[in-house]
Amino acid sequence: MMPRLILVGPPGAGKTAVGQAVARLLDVPWRDTDTDIEERAGKPITDIFVEDGEPAFREMERAAVQKALAEHDGVLALGGGAVRNPDTRADLGAAPVVFLDVDLPNAVSRVGLNRSRPLLLDSPRARLRQLMQERRPYYEEVASVTIDTSERTVDDVAEEVARHARSG
Repeated sequence: MMPRLILVGPPGAGKTAVGQAVARLLDVPWRDTDTDIEERAGKPITDIFVEDGEPAFREMERAAVQKALAEHDGVLALGGGAVRNPDTRADLGAAPVVFLDVDLPNAVSRVGLNRSRPLLLDSPRARLRQLMQERRPYYEEVASVTIDTSERTVDDVAEEVARHARSG
């Protein structure tokens, strides 16, 4: 079993909103590995970072990605940093992956000062820029297609993603 479609991208790219809309358009289930991690840990990701540390979170993230890839056949969104793991990138090699890209101003306006994003707690704009630059090569490596979500509505992007899923 493999997901019909996997979404990757930085915070603010629209993975959750677009993913849910694409799942509705394709009439398939929706899943987000960040939600899986929170449910398994019994606490928000921010608390995992603070109480257990980023390495513990990354271990949980890797396990959540492996489990979702093995058992989910709908639309799957991965957390923004999941692609940093080389084993995850290898697992995505044959999968239909869409990189939802976004420019910094749009990402910042969408994310705002969201306290549920632990890596953005200090200097959100500068940290988001840094994360986007560090992760871009990984997103590009795993992606079958890249779609820019900047200045676009969720429905517009979802339609484009669904077209790719249907054709590919």
